[in-house]
Amino acid sequence: MRLDLADLQLFLCIADAGSITAGAARANLALASASERLRKMEGAVGVTLLERRPRGVITTEAGEALAHHARLMLRQQQALNDELQDYAAGARGSLDLYANTAALTLFLPGRLAPWLAERPRLHIELKERTSVDIVRNLACGLAEAGIVSSAVSAEGVQLQPVARDHLVLIAAPGHPLAQRGTLPFAEVLGEAFVGLGQASALQDHINEQARLAGRPLDLRIRMNGFEALCQMVAHGIGLGILPQGIARLHRRRYGLKVIALDDAWARRELCLCFRDWNQLSRPMRSLLAHLGGGPVSPGGVINR
Repeated sequence: MRLDLADLQLFLCIADAGSITAGAARANLALASASERLRKMEGAVGVTLLERRPRGVITTEAGEALAHHARLMLRQQQALNDELQDYAAGARGSLDLYANTAALTLFLPGRLAPWLAERPRLHIELKERTSVDIVRNLACGLAEAGIVSSAVSAEGVQLQPVARDHLVLIAAPGHPLAQRGTLPFAEVLGEAFVGLGQASALQDHINEQARLAGRPLDLRIRMNGFEALCQMVAHGIGLGILPQGIARLHRRRYGLKVIALDDAWARRELCLCFRDWNQLSRPMRSLLAHLGGGPVSPGGVINR
């Protein structure tokens, strides 16, 4: 027995209308075509499905069983179509978005929440990595998109700035450097520092800059979070380096002094990072467009 969905739809049209003629019209078929298909259906199943009467047709017991299962199958087909349309429209599925520490803490929560709230069937897995690691994964085709610092070398990928992300030095009010307005990083490498935890991509980046400057940071303690770091710095345990936005959030509460870092790697922007806009999945394009990205015109302008 082989009945396709069109057969089932025709049978339901006839059963619901109580007439082969009316059912054929509902199914947009000629009466002769509908009658022939109905005859083949009954031949395929080996049982009469409709009882012909002078004023129309009624379903037999076998016809009732077929109608029941036909409705279930057609509802399932519609559910499948709806679900696939959600995937195509970017309203269902899952995305992996890579981001550095600053993007995860400052930029994404407020921007991502309203977009995700409109897509209750979509799931996002945020993966914290250093900007260098994100660019490397994208260039190798191991990731679709991410948010990185503009300070990173971006060979093989595109960067689109979406927010400022300058790094600053924070100190307790009584620290000898607290009254300085700006400092080069090399000048503070001999000082004690409070760092972020072992899993922090931002701290890995800062440690790498210290290594490149020729002297590793003297990390007295690592804290699992920006606020905990600020508390330690406020008690004079050491200096800290944070994104400027984070420093502003906690400056008043903990009486911190904020000092600009006079280094190019500290004057950065957060950038969307991807290889080719047209090769991104539809959900990812929607997300990045919401965050401020888009395809670039020949004149270098982002088309939003």
